[in-house]
Amino acid sequence: MAEETQPRWESKLIAELKGPTPGQVWPFLEDFCYLHKLLPTLDMCQQVEGVPGQPGLVRYVASTTFGDGSDPSKIKWANERLIVMDPNDKCFSYEVLDNNIGLKSYVATIRVMPMNDQDDKMVGCMIEWSFVADPVEGWGGQDMMSFFDFCLQSMAKKIESAIQETSG
Repeated sequence: MAEETQPRWESKLIAELKGPTPGQVWPFLEDFCYLHKLLPTLDMCQQVEGVPGQPGLVRYVASTTFGDGSDPSKIKWANERLIVMDPNDKCFSYEVLDNNIGLKSYVATIRVMPMNDQDDKMVGCMIEWSFVADPVEGWGGQDMMSFFDFCLQSMAKKIESAIQETSG
């Protein structure tokens, strides 16, 4: 009997930053191992192998937010590999290699783009987080999108605050 395949989950999430330019926002995102400084749900993000900023770089991310940090079996973690880094287009793509979260296949792209008003005047920028993933047992697709949207909005607020502090 053939195995029934579920449709892959795909989503594109947007965070709007009023004021900052893509050039001001990009430095916070182009460091692939800086994620724990932006994401309140992560305790650790460190380089495992590879060259910073180059495809092939692997990072280890871990969180105790969703469990008891004193119990190693409750720590959620993933190894993620940088696939593409394009500073000119201010975007990068990565894939999850190994994890204990239940992801079997996950590829994401993060992109920073200008945001213009009706008169085509730049008024800030957008961070776009798009991903394709196989369904995760115990999660609904909407659960994953809601969680990632929370992460993206949190990152955007942290970046906005950091830019305001340095320029104000």
